[in-house]
Amino acid sequence: MHDGLQEVQFDGLVGPSHNYAGLSPGNLASDRHRGVISQPRAAALQGLQKMRLVHSLGVPQGVLPPHERPLLSALRRWGFRGSDEAMLSEAWGHDGGHLVRVASSASAMWTANSATVAPSCDTDDGKVHLVVANLLTMPHRSLEPESTQRILRTIFRDPAHFVVHDPLPGGYLMTDEGAANHTRLFGTGGAVHLFAWGRRGSTADVDGPRQHVARQTEAASRSIARLLAIDSARALFPRQHPSGIDAGGFHTDVLAVGSGSVLLLHEQAFVAPEALLAELRKLVGPEFQAILARQEELPVSEAVECYPFNSQLLQLPDGTMTLVAPTESRESAACRRYIERVLASGTPIRSVHYVNLRQSMQNGGGPACLRLRVPLTATERGCLHARVLADESLFERLERWVCRHYREQIAPEDLRDPHLHRESMTALDELTGILNLGSIYEFQR
Repeated sequence: MHDGLQEVQFDGLVGPSHNYAGLSPGNLASDRHRGVISQPRAAALQGLQKMRLVHSLGVPQGVLPPHERPLLSALRRWGFRGSDEAMLSEAWGHDGGHLVRVASSASAMWTANSATVAPSCDTDDGKVHLVVANLLTMPHRSLEPESTQRILRTIFRDPAHFVVHDPLPGGYLMTDEGAANHTRLFGTGGAVHLFAWGRRGSTADVDGPRQHVARQTEAASRSIARLLAIDSARALFPRQHPSGIDAGGFHTDVLAVGSGSVLLLHEQAFVAPEALLAELRKLVGPEFQAILARQEELPVSEAVECYPFNSQLLQLPDGTMTLVAPTESRESAACRRYIERVLASGTPIRSVHYVNLRQSMQNGGGPACLRLRVPLTATERGCLHARVLADESLFERLERWVCRHYREQIAPEDLRDPHLHRESMTALDELTGILNLGSIYEFQR
């Protein structure tokens, strides 16, 4: 691997409160499945099955725990009082239960939004840097950063190797959605970081998207690049295409995925894609390869629905690469043809593995949404705190844990049930023991 690194895939475990509340405007799948009965147990097992596959390919696989949900402390800060039961009942009667749904979202499962990461070989102090995303655009996701920071600082606690930065302050000017808008490429020319953005600053741009909000600001992306302590000459700031955002490409990883010297993208992923690709060829080196999907080949609406670009692009121990793609991409003729073209194009990508993540996909998150890529050396992997690097024994324990504690179904009205809260806290308390994380949750303190 480049610079002796191996990219660890840190997947978020799907939480016990996994539900379809439709809280994410601009995420078309989330809107479409609002109010559908969810299957938390199946969702968690589907995620673990994907992790098993990645691990079986020889790629290091890590695990991040779900967040505490429903987050009763948020309900208290919103002014609800009394016992847990009384708070949930009163809050459910407010605005049709919307605040309970916000406090119950399991969206932290999509760890691509948890932080942005730079490996130690790219930073000026030789440490791994992680910037926790503030996720301020969506109310339900804005509840995540405090817990994310606590979890990451527990795992990456060794100050000799890791720096975990606070989320960006600055409100709407600095809205940041994490690694879902960041791509690291590398070749003989060195490493290059793409920090994509959709909005310049605190106001909507006249040349921005018209139907959906652009979640990542240029100001945030540039701030993150500074905090990651990388060479400014190795940072590019392409703009997300407004038409791509309006089509449902709310994050870059919905319409583009890259690793090593390979970038797969739709022509509506970025403004002026040809100019960007030319710059990447100069910086990454002559081995850089991009496979661009045109609208005529793969309509952006189909790319958003079936998520071929939200695949995991993995480097394998033998030097080749593989795609881990959702089964929806195989079921779409246009997406399948594009992937077949990728496999025949002469890039290091030699294979594809289709995985069933239907429960996550129906809420707008595919294989790439579920993982945070953290490139680490062997020494750095040995300095991780807690048992978060997966092996067969851990997979078996986690599967048994899910089957013991997760409900088969959750209907929208079930979120008002205080028993669901107690079940979730019991499950998470046991999980911290399995992962050796200590008391990371508010209810444990």
